[in-house]
Parts: sequence; C-alpha cells; structure tokens
Amino acid sequence: MKHTILAALTLATTAFAAPEGLGVGAKPIEGAEFVFDGTRAMLDDKWTYWQGPGFKSSLPIKWKIVDDPVDKGTVVMTDDPVSAGGKFGTADIVTKKAYRDFRLHIEFLVTKPRGNSGVYLQNRYEIQVLDGDKTPHGMGAVINQTESPYDSYAGTGKWNSYDILFRAARFKDGKLTEKATVSMYFNGTKVHDNIQITQVWGGPNSGVDGGNNGGKGITDSPQGLKLQNEGHDVRYRNIWIKELDLADPKLDF
Repeated sequence: MKHTILAALTLATTAFAAPEGLGVGAKPIEGAEFVFDGTRAMLDDKWTYWQGPGFKSSLPIKWKIVDDPVDKGTVVMTDDPVSAGGKFGTADIVTKKAYRDFRLHIEFLVTKPRGNSGVYLQNRYEIQVLDGDKTPHGMGAVINQTESPYDSYAGTGKWNSYDILFRAARFKDGKLTEKATVSMYFNGTKVHDNIQITQVWGGPNSGVDGGNNGGKGITDSPQGLKLQNEGHDVRYRNIWIKELDLADPKLDF
C-alpha cells in the first residue's frame, strides 16, 4: 500500500510540475538563444533602433549598460534623451532577427514609481511594463485586452520576469485566418492562458501595423522583439528566446 501511495504521489507531482525555465534568474531552456546577456557587445550585435514613424535618435544605441542594482553583473537601461517626457516610438530598440512563433524569457526592474516601458512581441503586441497601474493598460496586461495581473508584480527596485509563449497570426491567401495567441507566466505564476490578441494599440508610433486600419490591419510578416523607451529608468537582463513552430493554436508550456 505504501508503495502504491508513493507512486501515486510521484505521478501527481510530475503531472503538475511547473515548466522548466520560469521565473527570475531562469537559465535558457534547451534550444534557446540569448538575445541579451548584459553586455554591450550583444546589445550592439543583436539589437538596433526601430526606425518607425516617430524615430528621433541615431545609432549607435544610446541605451546604457549599467551595473545590476540588485545582483552582480551588468544590465541595460532604457535611456535616450529623445524619449524624455514619455515620447514613445522615438528610441525603442528591436532585435535584428525577426521571429514568428517563440517562447521568450525576459527580466525587468522598474527603478521608480510609475516607471513605464513595454515588451513588444513581434514589434506589434505589447505586454505592458507600468508600475502602479492595475488597469487593463497596466503592469503585465496584454495591453487593453486583459486585466493587469498586478498581484504577481514584485514592485520597484526588484527584478521581475515574464515567460511568454507566443503563436503568430495565421494567414491564407493573404487574409487573416487566426489571430495571434499568447500565454504568460509572471514571476513564475501563470497569469494569461491562450489570449487572442486583437490589434496593435497605440497607433503607428507604437509598433508595426499600428497605423493599419486602427491597428487591426495585421500583416503576415515576422518581426523582432522590441523594448520600449518612454524616458523612464527601466532595466532589462537575461533575455532569451527559443524559436518554435506551433501548429496547435492552444498554447501549452
């Protein structure tokens, strides 16, 4: 009987074990690649500015590599004078490589209250980074589409993590047949499950396709991962991506 109970408990533990590679400090899973490891060399090698309609800066990237305020090592700071005063779209950075379906791990630290940035999947769909905002426009929200999972946020001055599984929109004969879908863990807690993303919010300065039909004119093109600069001090580190080919629209880590 003891062996039977032990076997059942072991099976249950295995069945409900959290996926690997989640949470602050998570190491890349098998097949993933770093897109930012804290170094200037990788920032310049794998990232560039998004030269959208509101772009005001110039290369090289003006964002600074600074000491990690909590742990050892270095991180990148959202810092470019042209974005002062919340001028989004003027100095956002984007990976040079474009992605379709993927799993993403990214860590961020907001230094001050109301600090604002954003993680853009395919340089289209924003997962918000905004301290103090618990609305659908707030921290951790699939912007303007879900409630903010604010209770999972560690707060200012602390590292936070998003682990994201993303499936790009599907098209047939040039027409949209399936909307993009996202699932997400926030600091190791699952907060979004198979959310269909309806549009690009924020207009043309926000991301690719933002100026198409009120943001609903999504095009069939892979795009890079983008980090938003709104003139606030937000830090990023430990960013890695694994490219996938997700046939099933129901996302499962």
